[in-house]
Amino acid sequence: MRRAELQTPCYVIQEEKLKRNLQKLKELREKTGCRILLAQKAFSMYSVYPLIREFLDGTTASGLYEARLGYEEMGLENHIFSPAYRAEEMEQILEYCGHVVFNSPGQLKKYRAQAKQAGRSIGLRINPQCSTQEGHAIYDPCAPFSRLGTTLEQFRREMTEEDVRSLDGLHFHTLCEQNSDALDKTLQAVEKQFGEYLCGMKWVNFGGGHHITRADYDRELLERCIRHVKETYGVEVYLEPGEAVALNAGVLLTRVLEIVENGMKIAILDTSAACHMPDVLEMPYRPPLKDACAENTLNSYTYRLAGPTCLAGDVIGDYIFPRPLYPGELLEFQDMAIYTMVKNNTFNGMKLPDIVLEKENGECHIVRQFGYEDFKCRL
Repeated sequence: MRRAELQTPCYVIQEEKLKRNLQKLKELREKTGCRILLAQKAFSMYSVYPLIREFLDGTTASGLYEARLGYEEMGLENHIFSPAYRAEEMEQILEYCGHVVFNSPGQLKKYRAQAKQAGRSIGLRINPQCSTQEGHAIYDPCAPFSRLGTTLEQFRREMTEEDVRSLDGLHFHTLCEQNSDALDKTLQAVEKQFGEYLCGMKWVNFGGGHHITRADYDRELLERCIRHVKETYGVEVYLEPGEAVALNAGVLLTRVLEIVENGMKIAILDTSAACHMPDVLEMPYRPPLKDACAENTLNSYTYRLAGPTCLAGDVIGDYIFPRPLYPGELLEFQDMAIYTMVKNNTFNGMKLPDIVLEKENGECHIVRQFGYEDFKCRL
């Protein structure tokens, strides 16, 4: 089956581009000796875990179900972090995860003995209170009043010597879609505040948000950061990118259902921002569209692309085209592998997009199709 034969809407994950990203991550591992984990919160298409397994060291989870998925489908190192754990789930979490990161001294004290008895490596997430992001406070773990991580003040006030000795590692995650200069700045804050504690650790986890596979990413600076921490403190260094694994490795195919006009031309698609690409509304951002024009010309046409739901704000964005659109036309939104399948929903009874793997030879294999029962069984 080729692309033209696919039913829309559908996510098409491109094996060739996924491999290209994974190869870059593998080269980083080999150059620096760091360990890299797939952050499943961004990309959990487990049908390609056998491929990912060849390049990375394992997975990281944000809760019990992701932990189980990584354990069952990847079968390598499996780490977990949660702002707070449910007591009734901890036994299963310890079965699935070799590394457990706690968010606060209170959580550490509550579960430390249980985790140690199970032979697990435990860590504490720290908050260096060093914001490097501009704009999107919703994605800034160092924003004021953040619930994520333990500040130095809390660390010194609430951690006993026994608590500190029980730790195998420290974890910080402060970035979102950023280059290595943001990591370098963050690392300086971490060392200044927590350097005295790093020497006694076995590992340090730099978290995620590193756009390592982006074309303009400064990997040499990242390599220097990793080597510096390894050599200075004698620790293992972990990174847990999500987006970098599948960045620009997938598209969302959609067709135009109808063209309406109300002050401007509006193309109603068979895909929805609210249901199939929620980050478009949450971030918000305007996803790239193949063959759209960068700016208006005398011969260009502007359309507002919108979804078929009853939500008035189900709008993807305004795009410029070199010619008029027509009902039935196929459009291709790019960079749609990450934070799409993991966040989509069936609001308004919308059908979830098919999940397709496009092999390197262009053959498309349908991994999963969804129907009425997938909507009904959630309710």
